[in-house]
Amino acid sequence: MKKNWWKALGVIILTYVIFRGLLGVVPRQPILNESIRNVYFHVPLWFSMIALLLTSAIYSIRYLRNGRLGDDLVAVEFANTAILFGLLGCLTGSIWANFTWGEPWPNDPKLNSVAIGMLMYMAYLVLRGSFDDEQRRGRISAVYNIFAFAVFIPLIFIIPRLTDSLHPGNGGNPAFGKYDMDNRMRMVFYPAIIGFILLGVWITELRVRFRRLKVALDD
Repeated sequence: MKKNWWKALGVIILTYVIFRGLLGVVPRQPILNESIRNVYFHVPLWFSMIALLLTSAIYSIRYLRNGRLGDDLVAVEFANTAILFGLLGCLTGSIWANFTWGEPWPNDPKLNSVAIGMLMYMAYLVLRGSFDDEQRRGRISAVYNIFAFAVFIPLIFIIPRLTDSLHPGNGGNPAFGKYDMDNRMRMVFYPAIIGFILLGVWITELRVRFRRLKVALDD
């Protein structure tokens, strides 16, 4: 139990976030109205995805340095969980966009950059399935994973800021934290980021344990 305290913490935080996120008081902003509650879910999912992708890239670097297949396994499972969170982020974002912008996926630089980034990481999983040799698969996919992360960050954070964009915080639009969120929302928003990151690590841990068990049984 002492080793799993962070799992209990994650459950407590996410329970609090869901309860306060759906029933708590939020600012009444024009156009956004009740849809502003999605900031507790959509944005933390994306922050968590970035944290998971960064961890995946770090394990890929470790694999290239020491050649341990265990590091390659952890890297791909962090990427798998990150892709799941990214898809959930796209889903919650599309629902939000439909209410605020009138369509689930408008032709917006931020959204298009996100789509390209997600396809890059799906290609990473396809690439891994193209090799039978474990060492060769690990080396090539590790290099690709590091490169994908290095491209993904400017793709979704820098390029949209240089163009016109509907998305808050891009293209000259103010971010939510400056004009829309108040201290009541921050008391839910920041814990939500921690809670979703802990959930992502938990999911990844379970997937890694399952993969290691499968490898042991195959051997």
